[in-house]
Amino acid sequence: MADRGCPLEAAPLPAEVRESLAELELELSEGDITQKGYEKKRAKLLARYIPLIQGIDPSLQAENRIPGPSQTTAAAPKQQKSRPTTSRDERFRSDVHTEAVQAALAKYKERKMPMPSKRRSVLVHSSVETYTPPDTSSASEDEGSLRRPGRLTSTPLQSHSSVEPWLDRVIQGSSTSSSASSTSSHPGGRPTTAPSAAATPGAAATTALAGLEAHTHIDLHSAPPDVTTGLVEHSYFERPQVASVRSVPRGCSGSMLETADGVPVNSRVSSKIQQLLNTLKRPKRPPLKEFFVDDFEELLEVQQPDPNQPKPEGSETSVLRGEPLTAGVLRPPSLLATLQRWGTTQPKSPCLTALDTTGKATYTLTYGKLWSRSLKLAYTLLNKLTSKNEPLLKPGDRVALVFPNSDPVMFMVAFYGCLLAELVPVPIEVPLTRKDAGSQQVGFLLGSCGVSLALTTDACQKGLPKAQTGEVAAFKGWPPLSWLVIDGKHLAKPPKDWHPLAQDTGTGTAYIEYKTSKEGSTVGVTVSHASLLAQCRALTQACGYSEAETLTNVLDFKRDAGLWHGVLTSVMNRMHVVSVPYALMKANPLSWIQKVCFYKARAALVKSRDMHWSLLAQRGQRDVSLSSLRMLIVADGANPWSISSCDAFLNVFQSRGLRPEVICPCASSPEALTVAIRRPPDLGGPPPRKAVLSMNGLSYGVIRVDTEEKLSVLTVQDVGQVMPGANVCVVKLEGTPYLCKTDEVGEICVSSSATGTAYYGLLGITKNVFEAVPVTTGGAPIFDRPFTRTGLLGFIGPDNLVFIVGKLDGLMVTGVRRHNADDVVATALAVEPMKFVYRGRIAVFSVAVLHDDRIVLVAEQRPDASEEDSFQWMSRVLQAIDSIHQVGVYCLALVPANTLPKAPLGGIHISETKQRFLEGTLHPCNVLMCPHTCVTNLPKPRQKQPEVGPASMIVGNLVAGKRIAQASGRELAHLEDSDQARKFLFLADVLQWRAHTTPDHPLFLLLNAKGTVTSTATCVQLHKRAERVAAALMEKGRLSVGDHVALVYPPGVDLIAAFYGCLYCGCVPVTVRPPHPQNLGTTLPTVKMIVEVSKSACVLTTQAVTRLLRSKEAAAAVDIRTWPTILDTGLPRTNYVSPLACESPECSGYMREH
Repeated sequence: MADRGCPLEAAPLPAEVRESLAELELELSEGDITQKGYEKKRAKLLARYIPLIQGIDPSLQAENRIPGPSQTTAAAPKQQKSRPTTSRDERFRSDVHTEAVQAALAKYKERKMPMPSKRRSVLVHSSVETYTPPDTSSASEDEGSLRRPGRLTSTPLQSHSSVEPWLDRVIQGSSTSSSASSTSSHPGGRPTTAPSAAATPGAAATTALAGLEAHTHIDLHSAPPDVTTGLVEHSYFERPQVASVRSVPRGCSGSMLETADGVPVNSRVSSKIQQLLNTLKRPKRPPLKEFFVDDFEELLEVQQPDPNQPKPEGSETSVLRGEPLTAGVLRPPSLLATLQRWGTTQPKSPCLTALDTTGKATYTLTYGKLWSRSLKLAYTLLNKLTSKNEPLLKPGDRVALVFPNSDPVMFMVAFYGCLLAELVPVPIEVPLTRKDAGSQQVGFLLGSCGVSLALTTDACQKGLPKAQTGEVAAFKGWPPLSWLVIDGKHLAKPPKDWHPLAQDTGTGTAYIEYKTSKEGSTVGVTVSHASLLAQCRALTQACGYSEAETLTNVLDFKRDAGLWHGVLTSVMNRMHVVSVPYALMKANPLSWIQKVCFYKARAALVKSRDMHWSLLAQRGQRDVSLSSLRMLIVADGANPWSISSCDAFLNVFQSRGLRPEVICPCASSPEALTVAIRRPPDLGGPPPRKAVLSMNGLSYGVIRVDTEEKLSVLTVQDVGQVMPGANVCVVKLEGTPYLCKTDEVGEICVSSSATGTAYYGLLGITKNVFEAVPVTTGGAPIFDRPFTRTGLLGFIGPDNLVFIVGKLDGLMVTGVRRHNADDVVATALAVEPMKFVYRGRIAVFSVAVLHDDRIVLVAEQRPDASEEDSFQWMSRVLQAIDSIHQVGVYCLALVPANTLPKAPLGGIHISETKQRFLEGTLHPCNVLMCPHTCVTNLPKPRQKQPEVGPASMIVGNLVAGKRIAQASGRELAHLEDSDQARKFLFLADVLQWRAHTTPDHPLFLLLNAKGTVTSTATCVQLHKRAERVAAALMEKGRLSVGDHVALVYPPGVDLIAAFYGCLYCGCVPVTVRPPHPQNLGTTLPTVKMIVEVSKSACVLTTQAVTRLLRSKEAAAAVDIRTWPTILDTGLPRTNYVSPLACESPECSGYMREH
C-alpha cells in the first residue's frame, strides 16, 4: 500500500482524515470493501481539501459559485425602435427583460464560438482539465453557447487577467499535455504533471493529490460530459482512445503503482490476484435492508443543495386580515330575491347588451325580461320534461349549459332559470368537433356530475356535429345527453299562481365551474349559494359598484371573473353590462374602448391580452376617451408579465383621459374566487407598488429585491389588498402547510365565506385544497377555520399588498430550483426582434425524466421560415434561457403555424400539447434535443436511495425467505347431488334447458360497423340452429363422437351456432380464422396448416367461404383435393331427434387457433 501512502505525506491533512484513510486501507486489505468502493470513499474524504480533482464527481465538491448569470461591465445600449405591428404576444413583453436577453446574447456573440457538434468522452481527461488552476471552475471561461453562466462567473471579473495566462499555457502545451494524458491511460505510461499547478503557493499538496487521483479508477469520472466546452478538442480523444481506456482491468486502478522511491512499476496481474484473494478471504453478504432498494433508484444521483444558495432570513409571517364585510344599504337576503325585486320594480332597466361581430348592439335584455324568461325556463324544466311519466329533473340535479361566447343573453336566462328551479348549472364550452382538445375530460366531468340534460339555443344546436340520424353526435367520453332548446317558442308560460320554491341562502350547491388542471384532467369546483352571495357582496364593496352603473365586459361570461362581475354581481347592483364577444375583439381589437366611450362606462373588465390588442389598433383613433372609467379591472393581474401591457396601455391612453389610478389588477382562482384586487384611492386603496426581484432568488423560493442586476430580474406589480371579509396567509408548497417567512415565496391561502367548497365527487383532493390547516413552525394552527389553497405563488409586501409571481400550474421544479412557465415564455419571445414565432404562440411545460422535471418548449414558426432560420432561433433561445434562468431546455420543438391544439378562446391548450408530445403525435418540423444541458442526475454507481420500490420489495421478501403474496378466486359452490343438478352439467345441456325455460331471452346481438343490429339469437333460436348443424354433421359428414371439426367462420352468430352444434353431436370444434379474400396466398396456407395439425375430419363454414376455398385463386395456393369434407351451414331444415348426451367431460370440449 505504499503507492497510496507516499503522495499523501505532502498534503497537510487533519488527523481525523488520516485515521479515516487508515481505516479504509484496513477494510480494503481485509476484503470488507471493494477496490471501487475504497477509491470512491477515499476521493470523497479528499475532495474538500482540493478545489477540483480530475475524476471526482462534481456533486461531492462544494461549488462556491456566485448565484445569478454573468454580466458584462457595460450594458447594451437601449435601441429606440418603433413598435412593431405584428401579432407578437405582448402579454410577456418587457423592455427591461428584452434588453437583458439581448445583452446576454451579445455576450455569446462577442466570443464568436461555434455551436458544439461533438461529445467528448466521459473517460478521457483533456489537457484543459489537467491544467485547471485551483481557484477556477472546471469550465473554461470561453466556452460554447449552452454553458451555464453561473459557472462562468465562479471567479470575479477582476481576476480574469490571472486566468488568461493559464489559458495561454494550456493552448500552447496542448499537444504535449494531451499526449501525456493519452500515455497515462495505458499500462506502463508515465504521467505528466502541469508545471503551472506547482507554481502557485501551496500547490505541492495539490500536485501530489492530483497526480495520485490521475491514476485512480477511471470509472470515478462519472459526471456527464460537457459538450459545450470548445477550447481544446483533439481527434485522438474520440472512440479509439475510449476503447483503449476501457480495456484496462477494473481492479488495477490504471495499472500504475509507485514504490516508496517513486519508481513506477507495472503490477497489473498481481494487483488483480491480490484483490481477488482479499475478496474471497472474507466474503461479505450485504445486509438484508439493502435488498429492499430498487436498482433504478440506486443508480440515480441525488443532487446536493448548493451551500451558497439564498435562504429565507425573515421572520415568520402572520395572517393578513381583510377589511370587515359591511352590510351597507339594505338589500334582499339572496341573489334571486334581488333579481325578483329588479324584475318587478325596475322592469325597463337595461341588464345586458349583446353585440354582434360588427360591433352593433343586437339585443338589450332588461331586468323584466330576464325575470320573466327565467321563470318560464324554470317552470318548463320542472313540469314539462318527463321520462316514463316521471319528472326528468328533480331539485339538486346538474344541468349542462352549452352556449357560445357570442350569446350572453340566453346564457344568463339559462343560468338564472336553473337557480330558480333549484337545479345546478354546469357551464361548459361548445364542442365544435368530436376531436376538440380536452373534450373527453369535459365528458368525464359531465359523467361524474350525473348530467343528463344540456341547455342550448337553436342556432348553437344547428352548429353542433350531427350523427347520420340528424341528432347531435355522441362526443367521445360524454354521457348520453338530452338537448333542450330554450328559445322563447320552446318554453311554456307558467300559471299566474306558480312561484318557484328556490331558497338560495343555504350551503347547497349553486353552480359548478369547470377547471382544467396541469395534467389535463377536468374537475368541477362547486360554489354554494352562501359563497355566491358573499362573493357578490365582497366585490360590490371592493369595487364600489352602485346602481345603474355601466360595465364593459370583454371576458368569458361563463366562468371566472367574467361570470362573477358580469352575470352575478351586476344583477345584485342593477348594473348595465355591455358584453364584447371574442369574435368582435379579433375583428376589431379597439371595440371595447369604443363601447366604453359610447356608453360612458364606469368600469371595464379586461385581460392584458385585450389591452395589448388595442395598442396595436389604436393608431388613427383620435376620438376615443377613457375619462369616464373609474376602474379598469385587469383580470389576469396574477400573471407577472401583465405589468408590461398595463404600463404600455397607460403611456398611450393617458393623453386620452385614462388616469393612472384607474388600472386595477386583481388575482383570482377557481377554488378561492377573487383573492385580491387593487382599489382606487377614493375607495381607500394605498398607492400601487412595484418590485424588481432577482430571478435567481425566486428560483430558490426567496425574495431578493435586486436593484443592480439587469439581466435576470422580474418586475412585478401588486394585485391590491385582500378581499373584504377574507383572511390570507402564505404557506410552503410541499408537505405540511407551514407559514412562510416574510422573504419567502409560498402559496396564497384564503379563509373566507366567499370561496369554493369542494371538487365535485373528489373527496381526497378536496380535503387537501379546500380544508388546509396552516400551522406555525411550532405546529400550532393559526386560525380556527380551514383555508383554501389558491394555486397562486406570491408573498405579502409593504402596505399589506399582495404580490403574485406565478401559478402552481405553471411551476416547473428542476433539481432544487423552481421556474415559472410564463417567465420562460417571456424570455423566448424577447429573443428575436424579427418575430420568428407565429403570433407569439409558445407552449412551455415540463416532463418527468429520471424522476426530475425537464423543460420542453414548443412553438409555432412562421410559414415562410427556413430550416436555417429555425435552428438559429432555437440556438439563441437556448442561450437566452441558459443566461437568464440558468436552466437547460430538454427539448425545443417547432411546429407549423396553426397546428397546436387551441383552447376555447384561441390560446394554446397546454395539457393537450403536452399529451401529444408524450404520445409522439405532435409532428414537429424542427426539433432540438438538449438532454446534456438539463439531465444532471445521471446514473451514478452505488449511490443509495432511501425509498423502497415494488421490485425491491419482491427481491427483499425472497431473500428474507418470506412467501410471496398470492391471489385466489372464490371456490365454486358445490352442486347438489341431485338428478336435476347433474342433468345440466355441460354447456350443451344448459342451452337445451335455457331453450325450454327462457326461450325468448336474447343471448347475442351482432352489430355492424355503424352500430346497428344486423342479427340476433335468442335461446330457442340458437338451440334450433345448433340442432341443424349437428344433424348436418352426422348425416352428411358421417362423423363420430370425438372427431375434430374445423369452424372457419368470421365472428358472428353463425360461429356460435356451429360451436354448439359440434357439442350437440359430440364433436370437438376447432375455431379457425377464415382466409382474407385479398391475401389468399398468405392466409390460406395458414388455415390449411391448422386444419391438418388439428386433424380435423370436416371443415364447417359459410357459403361465401366455401366458394372462396374452391376458387381458382385458392387453388393456386392450396390444392383443392387436399381439403377434408367441406360443409356450409346454409342448409335446409332437417328433422333431428335429440342431441348426443355426453357421459363424461372428455367428450365435450373444443380447440382454438393460437
